[in-house]
Amino acid sequence: MTSLDLQEARLERLQAVVPYLLLVVSVALAWLTDGRSLAEHLLMLGVAAVTAAWIALLGRSRHHALYVTGLIVLIGVLCGQGIWFAGFFAFTGYLASWHLLSGKWRFAGVAATATISVTGFTGGLPAPTLPAILTHLFFVAAITSLVALFSLVGEVTTARSTERKRMVAQLEEAMRENAVLHTQLLLQAREAGVLDERQRMAQEIHDTLAQGLTGIIAQIQAATQAGETGARWRGHLDTAARLARDSLAEARRSVHAIGPGQLETAPLPEALADVVAGWSGLHAVPGEMITTGTARPLHPEVEQTLLRIAQEALANVAKHAEARRVGLTLSYMEDVVTLDVRDDGVGFALDRAGEGGGFGLTSMRKRVARLAGSLEIESEPGGGTAISATVPAVAREDA
Repeated sequence: MTSLDLQEARLERLQAVVPYLLLVVSVALAWLTDGRSLAEHLLMLGVAAVTAAWIALLGRSRHHALYVTGLIVLIGVLCGQGIWFAGFFAFTGYLASWHLLSGKWRFAGVAATATISVTGFTGGLPAPTLPAILTHLFFVAAITSLVALFSLVGEVTTARSTERKRMVAQLEEAMRENAVLHTQLLLQAREAGVLDERQRMAQEIHDTLAQGLTGIIAQIQAATQAGETGARWRGHLDTAARLARDSLAEARRSVHAIGPGQLETAPLPEALADVVAGWSGLHAVPGEMITTGTARPLHPEVEQTLLRIAQEALANVAKHAEARRVGLTLSYMEDVVTLDVRDDGVGFALDRAGEGGGFGLTSMRKRVARLAGSLEIESEPGGGTAISATVPAVAREDA
């Protein structure tokens, strides 16, 4: 419970006690100051006791109109017993009339109480003269207006307080909902991070280890076919060992989310040229690398993506294309950079590209999509294949 709620609870308890306090104060002052007989004082005490019982029995009932009417009548009787009741206890009539009645009846109750109070103060009804009657009515109207004004101000304040409490409750509820949503988002982000890391590892394994192992198997098979002696046999084994070392290094880089080793020692065009040259030497297929536009350092993620796409495209050519020549073109433009990979191999039908269950094209598409780029593939049976990857030319931050 807030401090405001505690204050409101105390105010409600005080409002319940105020009528009795005012009644006791009025009785005490009338007893001490009015020079009346004991019988008159006892009559006053009897009326006060009836009033207290009325408040206790009907003050919290639902019969508001009956309670207020009886209270005003009792106030009138008490005001006839002494002026102190008009000065103190009559205040309960204003409170009860305004808070328990509604509409025009609250004004009627306040006006009736004001009439009784003014009459008690002046010692009776006004003289039958116009000035006396107007003066009496003026005070009644003034008191009624002041009570109504202050009561309306209090209602507005209460309404605003209620509205603030409602808004605070809604805000607290929204904060609780946001806390739950935040927790859910954290869980989803954690799951998405795990899934993204799995996809990254799968792509890296496919683009590095799988291709390296494929090359190692091919070299071992070639060495077996070459016989147990001779330079060719030794050359195939040396190539297989080199591929194994490179694959191990790339595996370590993939685990630690480090970029390809080729980009650490050379800019992207030279790294791509080295990849093409190594691939051509391994598969005995001529390859050509061309760079157009003004080469410039790009964001590491952009360069890594283009290098991995080139490696994957060349791996696909080696496995499926039966090509006689391969060409790569790296084009630097103002806002984008494009990598084109072309071969003169057997090609394939685009609508059957995914039937083999391969991961290559899917991996390339995901890499390009991660950079908000695009991947276009042109191929047909017997007509070769052309792959074009276009990504934003985001400059390196330290360039």
